[in-house]
Amino acid sequence: MGEMEQSSDSDVEPPMSSETFPELWNMIEGSNLMNPDLEEALTLNWQAQEEFLDPPFAQEGGNNALWPGAEGALSLDVPGGTTSSTVPSTEDYAGEYSFELMFEQTGTAKSVTCTYSRDLKKLFCQLGKTCPVLVKVGSSPPEGSFIRAMAVYMKSEHVAEVVKRCPHHERAPEYREDGVPAEHLIRVEGNKHAQYYSDMNTKRHSVVIPYETPQVGSEFSTILYSFMCNSSCMGGMNRRPIQAILTLESQEGKLLGRRSFGVRVCACPGRDRRMEEENTRKAPRGERSKRAGAPPENGPEKKLMAGTSKNTEDTYTLEIKGLERYQMFKMINDALEFRDAQEGRKPSKGPQKTRKRGNVPAPCSGKRLLVKDEAGGSN
Repeated sequence: MGEMEQSSDSDVEPPMSSETFPELWNMIEGSNLMNPDLEEALTLNWQAQEEFLDPPFAQEGGNNALWPGAEGALSLDVPGGTTSSTVPSTEDYAGEYSFELMFEQTGTAKSVTCTYSRDLKKLFCQLGKTCPVLVKVGSSPPEGSFIRAMAVYMKSEHVAEVVKRCPHHERAPEYREDGVPAEHLIRVEGNKHAQYYSDMNTKRHSVVIPYETPQVGSEFSTILYSFMCNSSCMGGMNRRPIQAILTLESQEGKLLGRRSFGVRVCACPGRDRRMEEENTRKAPRGERSKRAGAPPENGPEKKLMAGTSKNTEDTYTLEIKGLERYQMFKMINDALEFRDAQEGRKPSKGPQKTRKRGNVPAPCSGKRLLVKDEAGGSN
């Protein structure tokens, strides 16, 4: 009995290893025992499983790589040719469809989480807070059009770098979301069709959503964006100013419209907006043009150093704040003008001349004023 059990155990072969299946498959193919239709179906099924297990897009792969976990990944076909430029353009372009952006007016109170300045053309918002952006077009764009949002640095020395989140906020669990890449700065809220892309050439990040027609009785369609890192974060933006670029693109990748605006992510948007607007108003006109990126209206500024001009006939304008100060400086100027009038001359171009003794005015009492030389030796 024991011999029979031993012999039966020896007849049982060990389970097939991973190398055994390819050998058997090759034997079946060589023996021509399989139906050709069944073989083709199994081959296609095996290729589909390989594509599912090893997708063609990686985190930074593909010309415009789709993030694998994004919801609605199969709902929008986005070409990858529109973001491959090394330096994206930030010039506003309304296009034939009159593409425009508008923002809700929320003021500068301390309690606001998002506010937009028309004077600065800049959005101030808190980290992770919803920022509604209103999209308006003059006529409906082609079917399948989409809107892409991307962040770039404003200064020329940083514009080639990719705007990313800082390492701290990338790893923070409270600022992470399933299906959204951790290093992307801009997110879309409340839209399951949002897709996140990383350009293979420039490595720039963008988020894409299909264009939605405004509801009945409304001129705008609303997109809810959020910015997931502070402007002052070390290892991220590091106080470098950024711009957000929103583009309207067709299904074939043709640019239909472009708008851009500055973004500052901070703890108190109302306060920062109020301070920047005040600083801009106080700055000279040439300085405002420099801040806005445009050349001064009157050409290069000429700085006049104190003491470089000796011409006293030149006229200067002094801006004085406050009525009391103005009256005080006016009294000083009137006194100086009176002194020049008493000396009987206009403001001289050279050194001041001494008065002649013969022009000494007579005293009010009518008595003759005694001069030192005429008094003899008396004191």
